[in-house]
Amino acid sequence: MRRPTLEAVAARAGVSRATASRVVNGQTTVAPDIRDAVLRAIDELGYLPNPAARSLVTQRTDSVALVVSEPPTRVFSEDPMFATAIRSASVELEAADKQVVLMLASSAKSHARVERYIAGGHVDGVMLISMHGADPLPTALSRLRVPVVSYGRPAVPIDIPYVDNDNIGGAESAVRHLVESGRRRIATIAGPQDMIGGQDRLTGYRNILRDSDRRSIVAVGDFTRESGAVAMRQLLGDDPGLDAVFVANDLMAVGALQSLRLAGRRVPDDVAVVGFDDIEAAKYTEPPLTTVRHPVAEQAAAMVQLLLDLFTGGSAEPVILPTELVVRESA
Repeated sequence: MRRPTLEAVAARAGVSRATASRVVNGQTTVAPDIRDAVLRAIDELGYLPNPAARSLVTQRTDSVALVVSEPPTRVFSEDPMFATAIRSASVELEAADKQVVLMLASSAKSHARVERYIAGGHVDGVMLISMHGADPLPTALSRLRVPVVSYGRPAVPIDIPYVDNDNIGGAESAVRHLVESGRRRIATIAGPQDMIGGQDRLTGYRNILRDSDRRSIVAVGDFTRESGAVAMRQLLGDDPGLDAVFVANDLMAVGALQSLRLAGRRVPDDVAVVGFDDIEAAKYTEPPLTTVRHPVAEQAAAMVQLLLDLFTGGSAEPVILPTELVVRESA
């Protein structure tokens, strides 16, 4: 059975092909009674628009690229941040009748592939997640004249609208809590220093220690549980007398708790631990983890809204979401 054509819809509705096309493409310059006749003909014939032809007319694909600058092993891992952000962005785009195209870009080859795809006009806009300092995509995509927004402040000095959370303020609240509870030798397991989140949370830690006349004790991880365990062992070797640690994300904090337990250190009696993110697992660690709530889902939803605003000529001002200290038994 042949697929119904736009010409058949126009004939059934008693209008010209051009009028039927305007209705199909959502234009508002058609009289209500004529629009109803065309929609009725579409329903009766079971007409489905040709996406490629419709894109030529509307200059829209109704698709948005969600580009994650990480390898598959990281995106599809135990870190719930990626799943939460992708799910939230997808739900928001679906509500706006947009299709999400997930693209991973962690190598020069994949960067080139993403750039070619977007330059080919396959999407109406781009959302960037988990960018690292040397990531070439922000600069490359800014030259393509396609709307681009970032999940987090870009690590390179480029004028791209972004949605971030208050990483510095959140880290400050965590370390201030440790200071006010009487902890004297407060270490940190910082995140990757080629990422804004890692840099800002380290800055927040240092701000509070500087103001409280305490010295910094720093190890660096990569936001994975294993790196948190390794960094905690390093900190205990460097300063066996430390009595608190602020960890730049909850997954690393889970690893740190394991290393403290194996070293015979009691939490929080001997060493207090505070994480960052408030992932679901933070409620079920032993002991339950004090942490800073990072509104991942809300940040992803706000990123989508920022991009949709750009489509209609709206504001490109950065959005910063607040964080919140969640006190549990580990500190």
